[in-house]
Amino acid sequence: MAKDKTIYTCSECGGSSPKWLGKCPHCGAWNTLIESVTEAAAPAKNRFAALAPSAQLMPLAAIEAAEVARTPTGHEELDRVLGGGMVEGAVVLIGGDPGIGKSTLLLQALDALQRGGLRTLYVTGEESGAQVALRARRLGIEGSQVAVLAETSLESILATIEAERPAVAVIDSIQTVYSEQLSSAPGSVAQVRECAAHLTRFAKASGVDGSGGTAIVLVGHVTKEGALAGPRVLEHMVDTVLYFEGDTHSSFRLVRAIKNRFGAVNEIGVFAMTDKGLKGVSNPSAIFLSQHAEPVAGSCVMVTLEGTRPLLVEIQALVDGGGPSPRRLSVGLERDRLAMLLAVLHRHAGVACADQDVFVNAVGGVRISEPAADLAVMLAISSSLRGKPLPKGFLAFGEVGLAGEVRPAPRGQERLREAAKLGFSVAVVPKANAPKRRDAAFEGLTIHPVERVEEAMALVRSLGPG
Repeated sequence: MAKDKTIYTCSECGGSSPKWLGKCPHCGAWNTLIESVTEAAAPAKNRFAALAPSAQLMPLAAIEAAEVARTPTGHEELDRVLGGGMVEGAVVLIGGDPGIGKSTLLLQALDALQRGGLRTLYVTGEESGAQVALRARRLGIEGSQVAVLAETSLESILATIEAERPAVAVIDSIQTVYSEQLSSAPGSVAQVRECAAHLTRFAKASGVDGSGGTAIVLVGHVTKEGALAGPRVLEHMVDTVLYFEGDTHSSFRLVRAIKNRFGAVNEIGVFAMTDKGLKGVSNPSAIFLSQHAEPVAGSCVMVTLEGTRPLLVEIQALVDGGGPSPRRLSVGLERDRLAMLLAVLHRHAGVACADQDVFVNAVGGVRISEPAADLAVMLAISSSLRGKPLPKGFLAFGEVGLAGEVRPAPRGQERLREAAKLGFSVAVVPKANAPKRRDAAFEGLTIHPVERVEEAMALVRSLGPG
């Protein structure tokens, strides 16, 4: 009898190796390879014997494609991130640090859906039913009819969902669910992958008979680095991946869509944590703008895009004497890009910071990855170095190239409309983003188009503090 072939699988990334190694060759993690038995391959002559007959093909143009129906969750910010609401048969994966508010938000959303006449199910593998009920009472959810199941067995969970047919089912969390068909412990790579695959297949197959599909929301743990724990295949098999961001010591939370097959990616929802749970923030720009009675040196406001939403964010810079080894530190922006902008500032605008410590921060804990923040960063650094504040009601955005040119930012008109709506009066923008004709939406906002970074610096000096 042939000996079963063994393979070693990494519990961090899911990569495999034919022999045991102290360090995973795929992700570099130490002592994470776990032994498992592989299934024997079928003989070559019987390779296709068990396959089903070929299916009928259909041209792409002949396929009827209708817009997917969405069910609002009762939370406008959550609906924005999901692309408009929950979709029948969709699978959503949501991750975040412990205690940041994942279970709180989902319990509130299930209660709102249930009060709207839909059947909902909350499967808890980390808490008892009594603990969930106590949390619901703390949130002010009185008389909620959300069905709660305290279970960790995958087979029992699937049987319950099959019998109850809820419109939305939350699995909190996928790392606590285990299948009896596997011998590995709950939370291992094999268990997480197989349990998520079974739940995904059930969600996709539900509603085929016309009885209404079940949307499944999976809650995932995160690693110390902030990534979702388990194999990356988990993110590939689901329809939507949401990340909770924010400091647990702050009252504000951001929910960001990293992947969404039914909506825009990088869309964000902003929530405020209160004693009654998470509440949506209708004007998130107020969070990221400091309240200065008078303009201060080293501060410049920019308009960034998070998905389809324009947000006003304050960029702060502090330039101070650094000695022989000056530091360059940025929070919320790329550090390498900061070094590049300092070089461009010196070469093309004559602003030298080679012997100065430069610290740049995006207020409110937001992370800005788009290059449209370049011009605001450079103006904030110049303002701090000169010790002179920018004009009151001032904002700027635009990408800066190595040759000193100011490149246009995408959807510049929407950025300017958001700034005008919030009462800003002076804007320095790339020439290509300047409106071609007068628009009532920009009333009260004086727009100064620039083509070069030195032109923007000279313009700001001429405007004065205002």
